[in-house]
Amino acid sequence: MSEFRTAKTRRGKKELQKRAPKLIESGKKTLVLHGTKTSAVLNTVLTQIYQLKKESAVKYSRKNDNIKPFEAGGETSLEFFSQKTDCSIFLYGSHSKKRPNNLVIGRTYDHHVYDLVEVGIENFKAMESFMYDKKLAPKEGSKPFMAFIGEGFESVIGLKHLKEVLLDLFRGEVVENLNLAGVDRAYVCTALSSTKVFFTHCALRLKKSGTVVPRMELVEVGPSMDMVIRRHRPPNESVRKEAMRTSRDEPKKKEKNVKKDPLQGKIGNVYIPDQKIGEMALPNKSKGVKRERREAKQKHGSDDHASKKKKEDS
Repeated sequence: MSEFRTAKTRRGKKELQKRAPKLIESGKKTLVLHGTKTSAVLNTVLTQIYQLKKESAVKYSRKNDNIKPFEAGGETSLEFFSQKTDCSIFLYGSHSKKRPNNLVIGRTYDHHVYDLVEVGIENFKAMESFMYDKKLAPKEGSKPFMAFIGEGFESVIGLKHLKEVLLDLFRGEVVENLNLAGVDRAYVCTALSSTKVFFTHCALRLKKSGTVVPRMELVEVGPSMDMVIRRHRPPNESVRKEAMRTSRDEPKKKEKNVKKDPLQGKIGNVYIPDQKIGEMALPNKSKGVKRERREAKQKHGSDDHASKKKKEDS
């Protein structure tokens, strides 16, 4: 577990509250790291994935010698960077003769490595190699569609694991309602075999269809690549259960002065203190009192005038 920290300032308290574990999570941040040796292709892959997630990603360009995610003790620096940047997803790129263009995608829980998927990058095409109308370019921070084509994503363990990781990486913050006019991109993953996936990024073009629902066309804008699964490490079952807790498991707080009835439903008791109206102080110069006095004087004056008239007549 991470060490207990206390904040000394108000700003520090707010920052620690943001980083505290939540049952309903906000959008996950991504950490991009380079290994001891990387190739030009892998550098471009990491840079363009960072551009796709720029508003919720942190990129370090320095080489890291002591990060080895699949080896015992090799994840210490990785967990340190995760805690420092408050990132729960990371990308780690390395290149060697045994594993060329190697990309490790992983997730953390409580700033400890949760699971890992290692893929090799093949047939990479950068964004600059695609020709399309620049007006169709997706806007930064827009919500994407995620399409997974192939039965392997439901039956093959490695592909199922890769699907979960890619969903967490690209989907952004989870929302309940979505405006169709604001959806302008899609990530398409096609299972070519039990270990190979074709990944591409497309822009969405909405066209008239003669119905309420518009017709959608996909325009490939890049990047695109083949991901070959090499190694993967699923999470521990006990850690998985703890990490998958939802707000339904949270104990409900007791509501005061509220009871439930099978017929009337929810009934609440409202307590109002005694209102001592007789003891309330009235203002000395109220408009109502003035009007009453004025009317009384007018009435009294008219009576005196009538009595004087009677005396003169007599």
